Amino acid sequence: MSRSLLPSLALLLLVSSMVPISEAHEGHDREGPLGDGCSSSEDARVVAEFRPGVVTVDGRGDEWAEADGFEFSLLPALDFDRDKEFSGGKMAVKALHDGNNAYFLLRVEGDYVYTKGDGYKCPSVALMFQIGENATYSSMGGCRKFGTECNSRSCQGHEVDIMHFSIGNAIPGRLYGSNPIDNQEATGDDRFGNLVDLYAWNPHCQFLDGKGPLGNDSSAQNDWQGAWWHSSLTSHSGFVEKDSPYSSDGQKGTYYFEFSRPLRTVDRLQQDVQFTIGQSTKMAVAFWYPSEGKAWGKSDHYSVSCDWMPMEFVSASSIYATSRGAWDATSAFSLILSVVAFCISIYVAYWLSMAKSVPFTPIDRL
Repeated sequence: MSRSLLPSLALLLLVSSMVPISEAHEGHDREGPLGDGCSSSEDARVVAEFRPGVVTVDGRGDEWAEADGFEFSLLPALDFDRDKEFSGGKMAVKALHDGNNAYFLLRVEGDYVYTKGDGYKCPSVALMFQIGENATYSSMGGCRKFGTECNSRSCQGHEVDIMHFSIGNAIPGRLYGSNPIDNQEATGDDRFGNLVDLYAWNPHCQFLDGKGPLGNDSSAQNDWQGAWWHSSLTSHSGFVEKDSPYSSDGQKGTYYFEFSRPLRTVDRLQQDVQFTIGQSTKMAVAFWYPSEGKAWGKSDHYSVSCDWMPMEFVSASSIYATSRGAWDATSAFSLILSVVAFCISIYVAYWLSMAKSVPFTPIDRL
């Protein structure tokens, strides 16, 4: 089976079934300024609220309408210049959790384009998370060891966790990622849809979960699942492979990429980020898009930020406390109105009882 390629980005690696992973990231060790637009807003963050029983991972994204999110401009990851913003539109990033699993939605405006079997001619997305405390956004962890010198001992503290979804072999609305066959082989691979689970120390030292320079881990697996969709797609009963390309190229609309992963995994080798309710983590998002019918190159990807972006998992108690505070204020206001209304009614009744009665004059006396 062919392996996917991760573009040699200081942010992420692209997985494509056409090029071996070991060939990724040539010339992507840039550490200098990333363009005039490289400034992060203090408000730019992703907040995962506690909302159990809401998300179905089918790529549609309808159930996310009430979830809060942040909308980002997509700028070239290696040249974060606002004059080179992705022309299709902005990307919205949303997250939720149900106490056991984390859910992510990436929504990006863009004309429909799809070429079956060619990951370079289809949109692609990736998420990257900081694992090691010294892992940098630039250079995908920032470890300065390469080749045979790059391993879990020499690069300890520089680990990053990566999920990459290249949709060239993925049917819209179908679930990909974690599956029994690849997990039985103790690997983060996905032979069916190229939704893979990886880790890295730098652009030249990145591996599928379970694989590594010091040997393989028999407990590893792909912990991610996900699906994709585009608003121009009209089938509601489900697509199959023979329906490819599923829609006409150039259709206006919006792409949806939906993912889920357990908050905690069985990882023992610092290959997965571990999410904790009530705490924050650091993440990044990347997007590839084939412009004008041309396959995108290894470094032709866009990013929502030029550094790590904070992400927080909000506890249920925090949400309930906020709701209770709002309820208490409303209740107090209602109580005051009730007391005022009651006092007014008593006053009106007293005033009527004390008013002089008007004498009755029979009509025959007029």
